[in-house]
Amino acid sequence: MLRFLTAGESHGKGLVGIIEGLPAGVTIDSSKIDFDLYRRQQGYGRGERMKIEKDRIEILSGLTEGKTIGAPVALWIENKDWENWKNKPRDKKTVPRPGHADLAGLLKYGLDDIQSVIERASARETAMRVAIGSVVKQFLENFGIEVAGHVIEIGGVSLSADNYRKFSIQEIRKRALESPVFCIEQKASKEMCRKIDEAKAGKDTVGGIFEIIVSGIPIGLGSYVQWDRRLDTMLAQAVMSIPSVKAVEIGDGVTNVRKYGSDVHDEIYYSKKEGYYRLTNRAGGIEGGISNGQDLIVRGYAKPISTLLDPLNSVDTITKKKVKAPYVRSDICFVPALSVVGEAAVAWVIAGALMEKFGGDSLSEVKRNFSGCLKTLR
Repeated sequence: MLRFLTAGESHGKGLVGIIEGLPAGVTIDSSKIDFDLYRRQQGYGRGERMKIEKDRIEILSGLTEGKTIGAPVALWIENKDWENWKNKPRDKKTVPRPGHADLAGLLKYGLDDIQSVIERASARETAMRVAIGSVVKQFLENFGIEVAGHVIEIGGVSLSADNYRKFSIQEIRKRALESPVFCIEQKASKEMCRKIDEAKAGKDTVGGIFEIIVSGIPIGLGSYVQWDRRLDTMLAQAVMSIPSVKAVEIGDGVTNVRKYGSDVHDEIYYSKKEGYYRLTNRAGGIEGGISNGQDLIVRGYAKPISTLLDPLNSVDTITKKKVKAPYVRSDICFVPALSVVGEAAVAWVIAGALMEKFGGDSLSEVKRNFSGCLKTLR
């Protein structure tokens, strides 16, 4: 069983991650992790924090000569901003910001300083989740499984309908990297940037939609036998756990509800050369909670960031008087970075489902089980 834990505060010394359950023999390239961490920090509309942090991974344990040994893998990311915060006196924060965990966290944990909530509820934690996701993406590469994220909408500006479905996952990844908002269509990318500029000028923020595509997934990951073993259940939980995400879509789930069944379901064909195949993928690669061999398509819908340059009304938790919420250094748009975090979240679920079905203590054992299953399916 794969599992992970993270620890660390937004302005503490750093972030800690522990991965348990990776088989022995998986080659881990730290430069690939660093590149994913770099991607997370990019994107038009990011805030001042990204100019401070230069995230780099340090692998503390679990590897010998660059390969996993079956033991837990411990990861560390230093917070550069720690130097600006340590030993610095500050007043307690008592005014919660609408849309954040500030008030609920303060009341839940019986705290008297909102900063204690901010430190862990902050999206800074996603840096470690990106690192963990990058590790399991390298594990998945051994089975021909690839993951790519891109942005399909920001502030109501969207990609042309389905124009990207003609591209390979490698082309989608390449085109996303060439865009300041990780959008694969140049015209839409420019319009999204203009929308972000409008929001900034109006002292506001914008949200959007990111999409994660996974290719090379075999038939049979997940199960319908219990609700919590369904692949779409696990994916929805993982993507929904990302800060600002308020809705998750599998395939064309949102638009499908407005259509007739005859226009929604993916017809099945068979040939001796290809075996079973389909001409459409409206289900997003999952039927009945099980992967069906097609590309997995998952979308996350992210609300606009809650911290505003022109703050909304709030209440001081001490005086109970009406006041304006404070402004805390923040982004105007976080959606491009969320596509990178989304890759990590989805990759983790796929890696866990793969280990559940083909599990072993070494990479060679998992590969043997994987190969045997594919032969049976053929």
